[in-house]
Amino acid sequence: MTRNIALKLMYVGTAYHGWQVQKNAVTVEETLEKALSTVVCHPVKCTGAGRTDAGVHAETYIANFRTTSRIPCDRIPLAVNTRLPDDIVVVKATEVPKNFNAIGSCIKKEYTYRIYNSRLGNAFYVNRAWFYPKHLDEAVMQRAADCFVGTHDFSAVRAVGTDVRSPVRTVYYFDISRTGDLIECRVCANGFLYNMVRAMVGTCVYAAEGKFAPEEVSAILESKNRTAAGPTVPPGGLYMTKLWYDEDVL
Repeated sequence: MTRNIALKLMYVGTAYHGWQVQKNAVTVEETLEKALSTVVCHPVKCTGAGRTDAGVHAETYIANFRTTSRIPCDRIPLAVNTRLPDDIVVVKATEVPKNFNAIGSCIKKEYTYRIYNSRLGNAFYVNRAWFYPKHLDEAVMQRAADCFVGTHDFSAVRAVGTDVRSPVRTVYYFDISRTGDLIECRVCANGFLYNMVRAMVGTCVYAAEGKFAPEEVSAILESKNRTAAGPTVPPGGLYMTKLWYDEDVL
């Protein structure tokens, strides 16, 4: 009998070319599938909660796979972790209904982008936060961020040339806060377009730099013009931080 198993995991994405399997690059999915296949003694195909890019991290991530193995769920994390590199850790395994799908069953997601905003860099934030030496006013960034909340066509903040059925998404919140030199940009939506969060953050940074007024972001969004918005900020500051499911997989 085939079981559907959901895994809760976390990973540091620095060494990987994103989640999704690629022909000539090491990815999180491929690394996890290889480890799982040695535990359950058959080839494994995982479905992940989202296609995180190269260098992007996940404090929380859900993937599911199907197996005929009878290994108890509480033994899976330890068994898999002994076969994984230290930068990928499985923290929970749950048997889920046959129709559960890590991406299709996900109701909403939260990403957090971290900016280390100080005149001098910090060695402990290398590849973990974007070092930005010019002072940023987080209050101005928040005014720009507020323009993204709601249901919009997000074409102005997605990678040009990406094929998607609809660029319309609903952003539930986009909160920017500062603790010392660390600025955190938390954004939650029902789905994200390719590079959307990193372009949204770049647009807020441009507003803080005075390149345009924060309130102009609404018009930039309506223009659907990618070149009118801010840059796509580097991947190392981005984390998948929260996921919502009806099932108890977190």
